This record gives sequence, C-alpha cells and structure tokens, in this order.
Amino acid sequence: MRAFPDPATFTLLPWRPRQNAVARMICNIRQPRGQTFPGDPRYVLKRNLEKAAALGFTYYVGSELEFFYLKNAQTPEPLDFDGYFDQLSSYPASDLRRDTVLNLAEMGIPVKYSHHEGAPSQHEIDLEHTDALAMADNLMTAKLVIKELAQLQNVHATFMPKPISGINGSGLHLHQSLYREGSNCFYDADDEQYLSVLGKQFIAGLIAHAPEITAVTNQWVNSYKRLVPGYEAPVYVSWTHVNRSDLVRVPSYKPGAESSIRVEYRAADPACNPYLAFSVMLAAGLRGIEGQYQVPPPVVGNVLEMTPQRRQSLGIRTLPGSLGEAINLAENSELLYEALGDHVFNSLIENKKIEWEDYRSTVTDYEVSRYLSTL
Repeated sequence: MRAFPDPATFTLLPWRPRQNAVARMICNIRQPRGQTFPGDPRYVLKRNLEKAAALGFTYYVGSELEFFYLKNAQTPEPLDFDGYFDQLSSYPASDLRRDTVLNLAEMGIPVKYSHHEGAPSQHEIDLEHTDALAMADNLMTAKLVIKELAQLQNVHATFMPKPISGINGSGLHLHQSLYREGSNCFYDADDEQYLSVLGKQFIAGLIAHAPEITAVTNQWVNSYKRLVPGYEAPVYVSWTHVNRSDLVRVPSYKPGAESSIRVEYRAADPACNPYLAFSVMLAAGLRGIEGQYQVPPPVVGNVLEMTPQRRQSLGIRTLPGSLGEAINLAENSELLYEALGDHVFNSLIENKKIEWEDYRSTVTDYEVSRYLSTL
C-alpha cells in the first residue's frame, strides 16, 4: 500500500516548535500501481458522497465529541468530580479542554461549544458542522489533539465508550443535513415542525436500518455497555422532536435559521471510525429518500419510561444489546454491504467476529468476584 497525502489537509501542529515544525496531512491509500485501495475508509466515504452528489445533495455533519480525562491509562480514575456544564472544572481538566479548543481553532477546525459533561471527568467538544469528509478528517484530528495535549500534562484522554461502570458513557452525537444549491433540504417553512418530507424520509431510512448499521456506529464490545437504560444513551429505535432519550432527534427550529433544522443521530460513540459511520448513516438516509419510506409518528413522552407493551404497540424496536447481536444483523445487511463495499464489509465482519469470540471466552473480573467464592 502507498499513502498519497491530500495537500488540502496540510496544517501545522500549533503546540509543536515552529522551528523544525510538525504538520498534519491526511492521506489517501492506494495500491502499489496507483489504483484506489477499496479498504481505505476515506475512499469508502468519498464513494458514498459521490452517490449523494449524483442525486444533487451535499451531506453535512456536525458532531458532539464526548471523552474522559483520566489520571492514567491503567486504571479508570477520574481527574475531576464535577458535573454537567460545571464552569469550575478542576485543574488541569478545564485548562486542557480550553487549550485543545484553541489549538483546534488555530488548525482551522472551528469549535462551536465545549463544556464539562454529566459524568465525573467527562468532557465534550462540539465541532462546527461542515461537509462530511471534512468532518471525518476533523474528528480524527481532534481525537489526536485531545490525546496529545493530555499526554503533555501526564493525563490520559480516552474515547472508550464506557470506561467506568455506574456513570454515563461517552457518545458521538451526529447532526446531519442534506443541502442542494446552498439550501437546507430538511427545512420546510410550511410544516408545523419546519421539517420537510425529504427530511422525514431520511429519518425513516435511519429508523429502518439502525439495528443493522450499529455494528459500524458502535463497533466495540465495550460500546454496548453504554447502550443500556439509565445513562442518557439510546436503547430503542425511535425518533422525536425534543426528548433526548430517543435514537433520532430533530432539534428545535431557531427562527430565521434554516440551517438549524437537522437530524441528530445519538447512538454512535467516539470510538467509531467516522468515515465508515458517516457512510452507513448516509446510505440509510438516502435509502429512505429513494424508497420514499414512511416515517413513523414521533414518540411523545419518554420512551425509556414506557412499558414493554406500550413500546410494542408503537412498533418501537431495540438496538442490538451486544456486539455479537450487532454482527448477526450486519452480516445479513444488503445496505451495509453496498455502503462499505466488499473489502471493508468482509474485513469488518471477520475482525468483529474474532473480537466477539475473544470476549466470550475471557473470564472477567466480574465473574471471578461474583462466583469464585460461592460456586
């Protein structure tokens, strides 16, 4: 394989010395004779974006990137014990997050918001929406910057979805929209909620195909320790205009701001591959548009507080409860195969099966502490 740098992604790392400076430049992977390598995730996303472009769409994504600062990489010991939007976050966590935002801005990656999240030592940096390829590049860069700046302060930053039991895990909430000739295709001034038919069809595609794409948006054994009730992560396949317990949410319209109408997908976690995650979400949404899927009614009330009978009556399904279940759904997905391509699809399924079997055959600390003395 050969790496071909994309000159448009060249930027200096601001925290490194200017003399003998270090730069970031993202590469496309090609085969020795120059052919595109089908296993390059960036190529996979480009291919899906080309399909959207052929339909007249440009795919935009904004992201809410959650992560933990920990004292070291060996034990998940929090660096602070503050809470949601705490403005007195303990040193060095608040300074680390601030320095990260300033360095990202200097690299040309605009940050919309940053704040302390709900769990101890959990933080969030929201990247300003942009075209999907640039956002995937920005996410990969942001994760590197977060980790490197933390290391300089002898702190460990982790994007592990659920590093600590009993508290919220880290998500990657993804805000999506389709544009055509500079206009937001999800906006409709005549709709009560300002959401267009096309936007509803996109949501219908996400809802219909969410279980089978979860192996990509949540690709690790640990991902499914986050997707459980009680920790502000989606469990059920539903959508709404307001409530944050649903898988898909349409944030409130801001008067005069067409761009505020977007579709937020809340299941993905920060350990996913953004190039592949964007590819499968876009493929699901476009399938809904091309197939003119009918979106189910938005959920009224908290889906987590409903009885199983109530959810069943509304046709609300659940996301996969484990990586093993997610693999089984993904393995039979025609949409996933088409979106990822033969090479990536088969490699993903093969490697995820190995990971799942390794996990299934491993005796965990939970089992030893619970069973060893009594069985």
